[in-house]
Amino acid sequence: MEKSILPSLSQLAHIWQETLKWQPTSEQQEKFERLYRLILEGNRQLNLTRITEPQEFWEKHLWDSLRGLAPILSAEEIQQSQENSQTSTQTSATRIIDIGTGAGFPGIPAAIVISDCMVTLVDSTHKKVTFINNIIPHLELANVETIASRIEEIGQNNQYREVYDIATLRAVAAGSACAEYALPLLKKGGLGIIYRGNWTKEEHIDLEKAVKILGGTIECVERFTTPLSKSIRHCLYLRKIGPTPMKFPRPAGVPTHKAIA
Repeated sequence: MEKSILPSLSQLAHIWQETLKWQPTSEQQEKFERLYRLILEGNRQLNLTRITEPQEFWEKHLWDSLRGLAPILSAEEIQQSQENSQTSTQTSATRIIDIGTGAGFPGIPAAIVISDCMVTLVDSTHKKVTFINNIIPHLELANVETIASRIEEIGQNNQYREVYDIATLRAVAAGSACAEYALPLLKKGGLGIIYRGNWTKEEHIDLEKAVKILGGTIECVERFTTPLSKSIRHCLYLRKIGPTPMKFPRPAGVPTHKAIA
């Protein structure tokens, strides 16, 4: 067995437990380790991430990815999903779409941890999607699929519109643009999770205006500190409460340049 190059499970168990009320199994830790090695290898050909130091990778990719999902899935629910993984079906699985997934965050960590979910990873950069397709077999993940396309096109496709339980967006765009990408894809009652660093009052006002038009509401904004570097992060949780008008999402480029009015 290759020597571990990520901080070990024994070193970080208390941090997982204290911050997320959960900690990975040894099998999940091994998959995190494998993912890290695959990312390092992929970085030689592709600009996947600037975050390559072991502790920084753990905090900013693994821990941060799962921190956004912590309020949704309790430790008991995650454990139950692991116990039922042999009998769960795609129809009962939680459907997650990770928009602008890049190198696969937060979607791949979610797929590793939550065995009874189906994760769709979306990115417009074909090389990144090809990279993900190449590493999925090495991670032994049967609950991941990929789409190489712009999210504005996917949001207007009935195959994907209003079919997902959770939509995640990490380092994608302004909050209001993220809402326009996520809410059309969510079922009524579904949850959009937007990962942010800083979050201002002005951004919050813009988001409030957007979600009202898009058929959603801001359920909460969580402010927290990362466990190692003590950096400030925010997660925005949007609930889908009504239908999204068919004109959303608007054509490619419009959501990031023109606010919803």
